[in-house]
Amino acid sequence: MNYQSEIALEKSLQTVLEDTFATYAEVVDLHSSQLRSQEIGIVQSIGKGIARVVGLPHVQAEEIVRFTGGSLGMVFNLDPEEVGVILLDSSDTLQSGMEVRRTGKVLDVPVGENLLGRVVDPLGRPLDGKGLVRTSQRRPAEREAPAIMDRAPVNVPLQTGIKAIDALIPIGRGQRELILGDRQTGKSGLALDTIINQKDKNILCIYCAIGQRSAAVAKLIADLHEHGAMAYTTVVMAAGEEPPGLRFVAPYTATAMAEYFMEQGRDVLIVYDDLTNHARAYRELSLLMRRPPGREAFPGDIFYIHSRLLERSTHLNAEHGGGSLTALPILQTEAQNIAAYIPTNLISITDGQIYLSPVLFQKGVLPAIEIGKSVSRVGGKTQLSAYRAVAGDLRLSYSQFEELESFSRFGTRLEESTRLTLERGRKVREILKQKQYAPMAAAIQIAVLLSVTAGLLDRVPIAKIAIAEQAIAAAITAQLADLCLLIEKGDLLAEEDREALLKVAEMAIAKVLEE
Repeated sequence: MNYQSEIALEKSLQTVLEDTFATYAEVVDLHSSQLRSQEIGIVQSIGKGIARVVGLPHVQAEEIVRFTGGSLGMVFNLDPEEVGVILLDSSDTLQSGMEVRRTGKVLDVPVGENLLGRVVDPLGRPLDGKGLVRTSQRRPAEREAPAIMDRAPVNVPLQTGIKAIDALIPIGRGQRELILGDRQTGKSGLALDTIINQKDKNILCIYCAIGQRSAAVAKLIADLHEHGAMAYTTVVMAAGEEPPGLRFVAPYTATAMAEYFMEQGRDVLIVYDDLTNHARAYRELSLLMRRPPGREAFPGDIFYIHSRLLERSTHLNAEHGGGSLTALPILQTEAQNIAAYIPTNLISITDGQIYLSPVLFQKGVLPAIEIGKSVSRVGGKTQLSAYRAVAGDLRLSYSQFEELESFSRFGTRLEESTRLTLERGRKVREILKQKQYAPMAAAIQIAVLLSVTAGLLDRVPIAKIAIAEQAIAAAITAQLADLCLLIEKGDLLAEEDREALLKVAEMAIAKVLEE
Protein backbone atom coordinates (compact mmCIF):
# COMPACT_ATOMS: atom_id res chain seq x y z
CA MET A 1 0.00 0.00 0.00
CA ASN A 2 1.44 3.36 -1.02
CA TYR A 3 1.67 6.47 1.08
CA GLN A 4 -1.37 8.22 -0.49
CA SER A 5 -3.59 5.17 0.10
CA GLU A 6 -2.60 5.15 3.78
CA ILE A 7 -3.55 8.84 4.14
CA ALA A 8 -6.93 8.23 2.43
CA LEU A 9 -7.65 5.27 4.72
CA GLU A 10 -6.73 7.31 7.80
CA LYS A 11 -9.07 10.15 6.76
CA SER A 12 -11.95 7.74 6.13
CA LEU A 13 -11.44 6.15 9.58
CA GLN A 14 -11.38 9.59 11.18
CA THR A 15 -14.66 10.49 9.45
CA VAL A 16 -16.30 7.30 10.67
CA LEU A 17 -15.14 7.98 14.23
CA GLU A 18 -16.44 11.56 14.11
CA ASP A 19 -19.83 10.40 12.85
CA THR A 20 -19.96 7.74 15.56
CA PHE A 21 -19.15 10.23 18.32
CA ALA A 22 -21.71 12.72 16.94
CA THR A 23 -24.40 10.05 16.91
CA TYR A 24 -23.42 9.00 20.44
CA ALA A 25 -23.59 12.62 21.62
CA GLU A 26 -27.08 13.02 20.12
CA VAL A 27 -28.25 9.86 21.87
CA VAL A 28 -26.76 11.04 25.17
CA ASP A 29 -28.39 14.47 24.79
CA LEU A 30 -31.75 12.87 23.97
CA HIS A 31 -31.43 10.46 26.88
CA SER A 32 -30.39 13.20 29.32
CA SER A 33 -33.24 15.46 28.18
CA GLN A 34 -35.68 12.60 28.74
CA LEU A 35 -34.22 12.07 32.19
CA ARG A 36 -34.54 15.78 32.97
CA SER A 37 -38.17 15.85 31.81
CA GLN A 38 -38.83 12.86 34.10
CA GLU A 39 -37.24 14.49 37.14
CA ILE A 40 -39.38 14.09 40.26
CA GLY A 41 -39.23 16.60 43.08
CA ILE A 42 -40.75 16.64 46.54
CA VAL A 43 -42.94 19.39 48.02
CA GLN A 44 -41.11 20.78 51.02
CA SER A 45 -43.76 23.27 52.13
CA ILE A 46 -47.06 24.77 50.97
CA GLY A 47 -48.03 28.41 51.44
CA LYS A 48 -50.90 30.58 50.25
CA GLY A 49 -50.63 30.24 46.50
CA ILE A 50 -47.02 28.99 46.50
CA ALA A 51 -45.03 25.80 47.05
CA ARG A 52 -41.38 25.17 47.81
CA VAL A 53 -39.97 22.12 46.04
CA VAL A 54 -36.65 20.25 46.28
CA GLY A 55 -35.17 17.70 43.91
CA LEU A 56 -35.55 19.36 40.50
CA PRO A 57 -31.95 20.31 39.63
CA HIS A 58 -32.53 20.94 35.91
CA VAL A 59 -35.89 22.72 36.07
CA GLN A 60 -36.05 26.07 34.22
CA ALA A 61 -37.67 29.42 34.97
CA GLU A 62 -41.37 29.67 34.06
CA GLU A 63 -41.56 25.94 33.36
CA ILE A 64 -44.86 24.24 34.17
CA VAL A 65 -44.72 21.47 36.78
CA ARG A 66 -47.43 18.98 37.71
CA PHE A 67 -48.25 17.92 41.26
CA THR A 68 -49.68 14.56 42.26
CA GLY A 69 -53.39 14.78 41.55
CA GLY A 70 -52.98 16.95 38.44
CA SER A 71 -52.63 20.44 39.94
CA LEU A 72 -50.35 22.74 37.95
CA GLY A 73 -47.71 25.23 39.02
CA MET A 74 -45.20 27.52 37.36
CA VAL A 75 -41.58 27.83 38.42
CA PHE A 76 -41.01 31.31 39.82
CA ASN A 77 -37.81 31.20 41.90
CA LEU A 78 -34.65 29.22 41.18
CA ASP A 79 -32.77 29.12 44.47
CA PRO A 80 -29.65 26.99 45.14
CA GLU A 81 -31.37 24.66 47.61
CA GLU A 82 -35.00 24.76 46.43
CA VAL A 83 -37.41 25.87 43.72
CA GLY A 84 -40.23 28.36 44.33
CA VAL A 85 -43.42 27.43 42.45
CA ILE A 86 -46.53 29.59 42.07
CA LEU A 87 -49.71 27.54 42.06
CA LEU A 88 -52.14 27.77 39.16
CA ASP A 89 -54.76 25.65 40.93
CA SER A 90 -56.17 25.47 44.44
CA SER A 91 -53.75 24.37 47.13
CA ASP A 92 -56.44 22.56 49.17
CA THR A 93 -55.39 19.11 47.96
CA LEU A 94 -51.63 19.70 48.23
CA GLN A 95 -49.44 18.80 51.16
CA SER A 96 -45.78 18.41 52.07
CA GLY A 97 -44.09 15.29 50.78
CA MET A 98 -46.09 15.10 47.54
CA GLU A 99 -44.32 14.40 44.26
CA VAL A 100 -43.80 17.10 41.62
CA ARG A 101 -42.95 16.24 38.01
CA ARG A 102 -41.47 18.41 35.29
CA THR A 103 -43.36 18.84 32.03
CA GLY A 104 -40.56 20.41 30.00
CA LYS A 105 -43.00 23.08 28.74
CA VAL A 106 -43.60 26.73 29.43
CA LEU A 107 -47.10 28.06 30.08
CA ASP A 108 -49.19 27.97 26.90
CA VAL A 109 -52.87 28.41 26.06
CA PRO A 110 -55.27 27.32 23.29
CA VAL A 111 -55.88 29.90 20.56
CA GLY A 112 -58.29 30.05 17.65
CA GLU A 113 -61.77 30.93 16.42
CA ASN A 114 -63.44 28.49 18.81
CA LEU A 115 -62.58 30.77 21.74
CA LEU A 116 -64.96 33.47 20.48
CA GLY A 117 -68.14 33.58 22.53
CA ARG A 118 -66.57 31.56 25.36
CA VAL A 119 -65.72 32.26 28.99
CA VAL A 120 -62.45 30.61 30.02
CA ASP A 121 -59.92 30.77 32.82
CA PRO A 122 -56.32 31.93 32.17
CA LEU A 123 -55.30 28.38 31.21
CA GLY A 124 -58.04 28.12 28.56
CA ARG A 125 -60.28 25.84 30.65
CA PRO A 126 -64.02 26.52 30.13
CA LEU A 127 -66.05 28.32 32.79
CA ASP A 128 -69.32 28.64 30.88
CA GLY A 129 -70.51 25.03 31.00
CA LYS A 130 -70.37 24.65 27.19
CA GLY A 131 -67.80 21.86 27.14
CA LEU A 132 -64.12 21.80 26.24
CA VAL A 133 -62.62 24.49 24.03
CA ARG A 134 -61.43 22.51 21.01
CA THR A 135 -58.64 24.29 19.15
CA SER A 136 -55.84 23.02 16.94
CA GLN A 137 -53.15 25.42 18.13
CA ARG A 138 -51.55 26.53 21.37
CA ARG A 139 -49.27 29.49 22.00
CA PRO A 140 -46.92 30.41 24.84
CA ALA A 141 -48.29 33.03 27.22
CA GLU A 142 -45.02 34.98 27.30
CA ARG A 143 -43.78 36.19 23.90
CA GLU A 144 -41.50 38.95 22.73
CA ALA A 145 -43.20 42.11 21.53
CA PRO A 146 -43.08 42.78 17.75
CA ALA A 147 -39.91 44.53 16.60
CA ILE A 148 -40.05 48.24 15.81
CA MET A 149 -39.51 47.63 12.09
CA ASP A 150 -42.48 45.24 12.05
CA ARG A 151 -44.86 47.98 13.19
CA ALA A 152 -46.90 50.52 11.25
CA PRO A 153 -48.15 53.97 12.34
CA VAL A 154 -51.38 54.11 14.33
CA ASN A 155 -53.70 55.99 11.98
CA VAL A 156 -57.01 54.09 11.88
CA PRO A 157 -59.61 55.09 14.48
CA LEU A 158 -61.17 52.72 16.97
CA GLN A 159 -64.63 54.18 17.53
CA THR A 160 -65.88 53.82 21.10
CA GLY A 161 -69.31 55.31 20.42
CA ILE A 162 -68.74 57.72 23.32
CA LYS A 163 -68.85 61.39 22.25
CA ALA A 164 -66.34 62.68 24.79
CA ILE A 165 -63.71 60.11 23.75
CA ASP A 166 -64.17 59.97 19.98
CA ALA A 167 -64.19 63.78 19.65
CA LEU A 168 -61.69 64.86 22.31
CA ILE A 169 -59.53 61.83 23.28
CA PRO A 170 -59.40 59.71 20.10
CA ILE A 171 -58.14 56.13 20.25
CA GLY A 172 -56.46 54.42 17.30
CA ARG A 173 -56.17 50.76 16.41
CA GLY A 174 -52.91 49.56 17.91
CA GLN A 175 -52.87 52.20 20.66
CA ARG A 176 -52.63 51.62 24.43
CA GLU A 177 -55.03 53.96 26.24
CA LEU A 178 -55.16 53.78 30.04
CA ILE A 179 -58.53 54.15 31.81
CA LEU A 180 -58.03 55.21 35.42
CA GLY A 181 -60.02 56.62 38.30
CA ASP A 182 -61.23 55.86 41.81
CA ARG A 183 -63.43 52.82 42.44
CA GLN A 184 -67.05 53.01 41.31
CA THR A 185 -66.56 55.79 38.76
CA GLY A 186 -67.54 53.82 35.65
CA LYS A 187 -64.21 52.48 34.35
CA SER A 188 -65.49 49.01 33.45
CA GLY A 189 -68.66 50.52 32.00
CA LEU A 190 -66.57 52.64 29.64
CA ALA A 191 -64.71 49.56 28.39
CA LEU A 192 -67.96 47.59 28.11
CA ASP A 193 -69.55 50.30 25.95
CA THR A 194 -66.47 50.24 23.71
CA ILE A 195 -66.80 46.47 23.24
CA ILE A 196 -70.52 46.78 22.44
CA ASN A 197 -69.77 49.50 19.86
CA GLN A 198 -67.54 47.10 17.87
CA LYS A 199 -70.56 45.16 16.65
CA ASP A 200 -70.51 44.82 12.84
CA LYS A 201 -67.12 46.62 12.68
CA ASN A 202 -65.02 43.45 12.16
CA ILE A 203 -63.12 43.96 15.41
CA LEU A 204 -62.68 41.05 17.83
CA CYS A 205 -62.61 41.66 21.59
CA ILE A 206 -60.92 40.02 24.57
CA TYR A 207 -62.08 40.99 28.07
CA CYS A 208 -59.64 39.93 30.79
CA ALA A 209 -61.11 40.13 34.31
CA ILE A 210 -58.36 40.12 36.96
CA GLY A 211 -59.34 39.83 40.61
CA GLN A 212 -62.96 40.93 40.04
CA ARG A 213 -65.93 39.58 41.96
CA SER A 214 -67.52 36.65 40.15
CA ALA A 215 -70.98 38.26 40.43
CA ALA A 216 -69.73 41.46 38.75
CA VAL A 217 -68.17 39.52 35.87
CA ALA A 218 -71.31 37.41 35.47
CA LYS A 219 -73.39 40.60 35.14
CA LEU A 220 -70.96 41.96 32.55
CA ILE A 221 -71.17 38.73 30.53
CA ALA A 222 -74.98 38.90 30.70
CA ASP A 223 -74.86 42.48 29.36
CA LEU A 224 -72.58 41.38 26.51
CA HIS A 225 -75.03 38.61 25.62
CA GLU A 226 -77.98 41.01 25.80
CA HIS A 227 -76.38 43.44 23.33
CA GLY A 228 -75.12 40.72 20.96
CA ALA A 229 -71.45 41.34 21.75
CA MET A 230 -70.44 37.86 22.97
CA ALA A 231 -70.41 36.59 19.37
CA TYR A 232 -67.10 38.39 18.79
CA THR A 233 -65.80 38.44 22.38
CA THR A 234 -63.77 36.09 24.58
CA VAL A 235 -63.87 36.55 28.35
CA VAL A 236 -60.78 35.44 30.30
CA MET A 237 -61.62 35.37 33.98
CA ALA A 238 -59.39 35.07 37.06
CA ALA A 239 -61.74 35.95 39.91
CA GLY A 240 -60.64 37.45 43.22
CA GLU A 241 -60.97 34.10 45.00
CA GLU A 242 -58.57 32.38 42.58
CA PRO A 243 -54.91 31.78 43.52
CA PRO A 244 -52.65 34.83 43.03
CA GLY A 245 -50.61 32.89 40.46
CA LEU A 246 -53.66 32.53 38.21
CA ARG A 247 -54.41 36.26 38.56
CA PHE A 248 -50.80 37.04 37.67
CA VAL A 249 -50.69 35.01 34.43
CA ALA A 250 -54.19 36.05 33.27
CA PRO A 251 -53.28 39.14 31.17
CA TYR A 252 -50.39 37.34 29.47
CA THR A 253 -52.51 34.37 28.41
CA ALA A 254 -55.32 36.69 27.26
CA THR A 255 -52.79 38.63 25.15
CA ALA A 256 -51.55 35.37 23.57
CA MET A 257 -55.14 34.61 22.53
CA ALA A 258 -55.47 38.10 21.04
CA GLU A 259 -52.11 37.93 19.22
CA TYR A 260 -53.28 34.89 17.27
CA PHE A 261 -56.01 36.99 15.62
CA MET A 262 -53.70 40.00 15.17
CA GLU A 263 -51.20 37.87 13.26
CA GLN A 264 -54.03 36.67 11.02
CA GLY A 265 -54.46 40.30 9.92
CA ARG A 266 -57.47 40.98 12.18
CA ASP A 267 -58.12 43.99 14.42
CA VAL A 268 -58.43 43.09 18.09
CA LEU A 269 -59.39 45.05 21.22
CA ILE A 270 -58.23 43.77 24.61
CA VAL A 271 -59.40 45.12 27.97
CA TYR A 272 -57.39 44.42 31.15
CA ASP A 273 -59.73 44.90 34.13
CA ASP A 274 -57.77 45.74 36.11
CA LEU A 275 -53.98 46.01 36.37
CA THR A 276 -54.16 47.24 39.97
CA ASN A 277 -55.23 43.75 41.02
CA HIS A 278 -52.57 42.30 38.73
CA ALA A 279 -49.84 44.34 40.45
CA ARG A 280 -51.14 43.31 43.86
CA ALA A 281 -51.13 39.64 42.90
CA TYR A 282 -47.51 39.95 41.76
CA ARG A 283 -46.58 41.76 44.99
CA GLU A 284 -48.25 39.01 47.02
CA LEU A 285 -46.33 36.29 45.19
CA SER A 286 -43.03 38.17 45.43
CA LEU A 287 -43.38 38.74 49.16
CA LEU A 288 -44.31 35.11 49.75
CA MET A 289 -41.21 34.10 47.76
CA ARG A 290 -39.13 36.51 49.86
CA ARG A 291 -38.06 38.68 46.97
CA PRO A 292 -36.71 42.05 48.11
CA PRO A 293 -39.54 44.62 48.46
CA GLY A 294 -39.21 48.18 47.16
CA ARG A 295 -41.51 51.18 47.09
CA GLU A 296 -44.94 50.40 48.60
CA ALA A 297 -43.62 46.83 49.10
CA PHE A 298 -43.77 46.18 45.34
CA PRO A 299 -40.75 44.30 43.90
CA GLY A 300 -38.25 46.23 41.81
CA ASP A 301 -39.40 44.74 38.49
CA ILE A 302 -43.05 45.81 38.84
CA PHE A 303 -42.57 48.24 35.92
CA TYR A 304 -41.23 45.43 33.73
CA ILE A 305 -44.20 43.10 34.21
CA HIS A 306 -46.55 45.75 32.77
CA SER A 307 -44.22 47.12 30.10
CA ARG A 308 -43.56 43.69 28.58
CA LEU A 309 -47.31 43.10 28.57
CA LEU A 310 -48.42 46.36 26.96
CA GLU A 311 -45.58 46.48 24.42
CA ARG A 312 -47.26 43.54 22.70
CA SER A 313 -50.14 45.83 21.65
CA THR A 314 -49.36 47.40 18.28
CA HIS A 315 -50.33 47.86 14.65
CA LEU A 316 -48.37 45.48 12.40
CA ASN A 317 -47.22 46.58 8.97
CA ALA A 318 -48.56 45.10 5.73
CA GLU A 319 -45.68 42.59 5.43
CA HIS A 320 -46.82 41.01 8.70
CA GLY A 321 -50.53 40.98 7.90
CA GLY A 322 -51.52 44.50 8.91
CA GLY A 323 -53.43 43.37 12.03
CA SER A 324 -53.67 45.44 15.19
CA LEU A 325 -54.03 44.89 18.93
CA THR A 326 -55.52 47.81 20.86
CA ALA A 327 -55.16 47.72 24.65
CA LEU A 328 -57.43 49.41 27.19
CA PRO A 329 -55.79 48.72 30.56
CA ILE A 330 -57.90 49.77 33.56
CA LEU A 331 -56.34 51.07 36.76
CA GLN A 332 -57.87 51.99 40.11
CA THR A 333 -56.59 55.08 41.93
CA GLU A 334 -57.03 55.98 45.58
CA ALA A 335 -58.32 59.41 46.63
CA GLN A 336 -57.78 60.74 43.07
CA ASN A 337 -54.02 60.28 43.42
CA ILE A 338 -52.75 59.70 39.89
CA ALA A 339 -49.16 60.37 41.04
CA ALA A 340 -48.94 57.11 43.03
CA TYR A 341 -46.44 54.39 42.13
CA ILE A 342 -48.46 52.09 39.86
CA PRO A 343 -50.45 54.89 38.12
CA THR A 344 -47.29 56.80 37.18
CA ASN A 345 -45.71 53.58 35.90
CA LEU A 346 -48.65 52.84 33.62
CA ILE A 347 -49.10 56.44 32.47
CA SER A 348 -45.47 56.39 31.30
CA ILE A 349 -45.97 53.07 29.45
CA THR A 350 -49.25 53.86 27.67
CA ASP A 351 -50.06 56.28 24.82
CA GLY A 352 -52.52 58.37 26.81
CA GLN A 353 -55.08 58.15 29.58
CA ILE A 354 -58.78 58.68 30.19
CA TYR A 355 -59.34 59.94 33.74
CA LEU A 356 -62.70 59.42 35.42
CA SER A 357 -63.42 61.91 38.20
CA PRO A 358 -65.46 60.93 41.29
CA VAL A 359 -66.52 64.59 41.61
CA LEU A 360 -68.14 64.54 38.16
CA PHE A 361 -69.64 61.15 38.92
CA GLN A 362 -71.31 62.48 42.05
CA LYS A 363 -72.67 65.44 40.07
CA GLY A 364 -74.30 63.05 37.60
CA VAL A 365 -72.00 63.91 34.68
CA LEU A 366 -71.78 60.46 33.08
CA PRO A 367 -69.45 59.23 31.74
CA ALA A 368 -67.41 61.09 34.36
CA ILE A 369 -64.50 61.88 32.03
CA GLU A 370 -62.39 64.82 33.18
CA ILE A 371 -61.27 66.35 29.88
CA GLY A 372 -58.45 68.40 31.43
CA LYS A 373 -56.61 65.34 32.83
CA SER A 374 -57.31 63.07 29.87
CA VAL A 375 -55.12 62.93 26.79
CA SER A 376 -54.41 60.83 23.71
CA ARG A 377 -50.75 61.06 22.71
CA VAL A 378 -51.50 59.72 19.24
CA GLY A 379 -53.91 62.62 18.72
CA GLY A 380 -56.02 63.58 15.72
CA LYS A 381 -54.14 61.24 13.35
CA THR A 382 -56.50 58.49 14.46
CA GLN A 383 -59.70 60.52 14.13
CA LEU A 384 -62.16 60.47 11.27
CA SER A 385 -61.52 63.58 9.19
CA ALA A 386 -64.96 65.05 9.88
CA TYR A 387 -64.19 65.41 13.60
CA ARG A 388 -61.71 68.19 12.80
CA ALA A 389 -64.66 70.50 12.14
CA VAL A 390 -65.64 70.33 15.82
CA ALA A 391 -62.90 68.80 17.98
CA GLY A 392 -60.49 71.76 18.25
CA ASP A 393 -63.13 74.40 19.05
CA LEU A 394 -64.94 72.09 21.43
CA ARG A 395 -61.91 71.24 23.57
CA LEU A 396 -60.79 74.88 23.79
CA SER A 397 -64.23 76.25 24.66
CA TYR A 398 -64.83 73.51 27.23
CA SER A 399 -61.46 74.15 28.93
CA GLN A 400 -62.25 77.89 29.10
CA PHE A 401 -65.67 77.11 30.55
CA GLU A 402 -64.24 74.90 33.33
CA GLU A 403 -61.77 77.62 34.32
CA LEU A 404 -64.45 80.34 34.26
CA GLU A 405 -66.87 78.20 36.23
CA SER A 406 -64.39 77.74 39.07
CA PHE A 407 -63.72 81.50 39.26
CA SER A 408 -67.37 82.56 38.84
CA ARG A 409 -68.22 81.12 42.26
CA PHE A 410 -66.39 84.00 43.89
CA GLY A 411 -68.19 86.77 41.96
CA THR A 412 -71.77 88.01 42.26
CA ARG A 413 -71.97 90.02 39.03
CA LEU A 414 -70.73 88.65 35.71
CA GLU A 415 -70.15 90.35 32.39
CA GLU A 416 -72.49 89.42 29.58
CA SER A 417 -69.73 87.70 27.56
CA THR A 418 -68.71 85.68 30.63
CA ARG A 419 -72.30 84.69 31.30
CA LEU A 420 -72.78 83.55 27.69
CA THR A 421 -69.55 81.52 27.84
CA LEU A 422 -70.76 79.81 31.01
CA GLU A 423 -74.16 79.07 29.47
CA ARG A 424 -72.54 77.60 26.35
CA GLY A 425 -70.19 75.50 28.51
CA ARG A 426 -73.07 74.07 30.51
CA LYS A 427 -74.77 73.07 27.26
CA VAL A 428 -71.55 71.38 26.09
CA ARG A 429 -71.26 69.49 29.37
CA GLU A 430 -74.88 68.40 29.07
CA ILE A 431 -74.41 67.25 25.47
CA LEU A 432 -71.32 65.21 26.45
CA LYS A 433 -73.44 63.19 28.87
CA GLN A 434 -74.31 59.76 27.56
CA LYS A 435 -76.23 56.80 28.91
CA GLN A 436 -74.56 53.43 29.21
CA TYR A 437 -75.20 50.85 26.47
CA ALA A 438 -76.09 53.67 24.07
CA PRO A 439 -73.11 54.05 21.70
CA MET A 440 -73.54 56.75 19.08
CA ALA A 441 -72.51 56.60 15.42
CA ALA A 442 -69.78 58.99 14.31
CA ALA A 443 -72.01 61.00 11.96
CA ILE A 444 -74.59 61.64 14.69
CA GLN A 445 -71.85 62.59 17.16
CA ILE A 446 -70.49 65.18 14.71
CA ALA A 447 -73.95 66.61 13.99
CA VAL A 448 -74.75 66.99 17.71
CA LEU A 449 -71.37 68.49 18.61
CA LEU A 450 -71.47 70.80 15.61
CA SER A 451 -74.88 72.03 16.74
CA VAL A 452 -73.65 72.96 20.23
CA THR A 453 -70.42 74.63 19.05
CA ALA A 454 -72.34 76.64 16.40
CA GLY A 455 -74.73 77.95 19.07
CA LEU A 456 -77.88 76.20 17.82
CA LEU A 457 -78.57 74.84 21.30
CA ASP A 458 -78.14 78.18 23.10
CA ARG A 459 -81.92 78.74 23.20
CA VAL A 460 -82.69 75.20 24.37
CA PRO A 461 -83.20 74.82 28.16
CA ILE A 462 -80.86 72.39 29.92
CA ALA A 463 -83.81 70.11 30.69
CA LYS A 464 -84.54 69.69 26.96
CA ILE A 465 -80.97 69.13 25.73
CA ALA A 466 -81.36 65.31 25.73
CA ILE A 467 -84.65 65.59 23.78
CA ALA A 468 -83.03 67.95 21.25
CA GLU A 469 -80.12 65.51 20.84
CA GLN A 470 -82.50 62.64 20.05
CA ALA A 471 -84.36 64.84 17.56
CA ILE A 472 -81.11 65.78 15.79
CA ALA A 473 -80.03 62.12 15.63
CA ALA A 474 -83.36 61.03 14.14
CA ALA A 475 -83.39 63.86 11.57
CA ILE A 476 -79.79 63.33 10.43
CA THR A 477 -80.30 59.57 10.05
CA ALA A 478 -83.50 60.02 8.04
CA GLN A 479 -82.56 62.98 5.82
CA LEU A 480 -78.79 62.73 5.32
CA ALA A 481 -78.11 58.99 5.11
CA ASP A 482 -75.64 59.38 2.23
CA LEU A 483 -73.64 62.04 4.10
CA CYS A 484 -73.55 59.78 7.16
CA LEU A 485 -71.94 57.03 5.08
CA LEU A 486 -69.31 59.45 3.73
CA ILE A 487 -68.44 60.58 7.28
CA GLU A 488 -68.11 56.95 8.45
CA LYS A 489 -65.74 56.28 5.52
CA GLY A 490 -63.45 59.09 6.71
CA ASP A 491 -64.18 61.76 4.11
CA LEU A 492 -63.53 65.41 4.94
CA LEU A 493 -66.53 67.50 5.94
CA ALA A 494 -66.95 70.04 3.11
CA GLU A 495 -68.49 73.45 3.77
CA GLU A 496 -71.73 72.51 1.99
CA ASP A 497 -71.94 69.30 4.05
CA ARG A 498 -71.44 71.32 7.23
CA GLU A 499 -74.22 73.69 6.21
CA ALA A 500 -76.51 70.75 5.41
CA LEU A 501 -75.92 69.23 8.86
CA LEU A 502 -76.58 72.54 10.60
CA LYS A 503 -79.74 73.17 8.57
CA VAL A 504 -81.26 69.79 9.40
CA ALA A 505 -80.23 70.14 13.07
CA GLU A 506 -81.73 73.62 13.29
CA MET A 507 -85.08 72.40 11.97
CA ALA A 508 -85.08 69.52 14.47
CA ILE A 509 -84.28 71.89 17.36
CA ALA A 510 -87.04 74.29 16.27
CA LYS A 511 -89.58 71.47 16.50
CA VAL A 512 -88.39 70.64 20.02
CA LEU A 513 -88.78 74.28 21.11
CA GLU A 514 -92.30 74.42 19.69
CA GLU A 515 -93.45 71.45 21.73
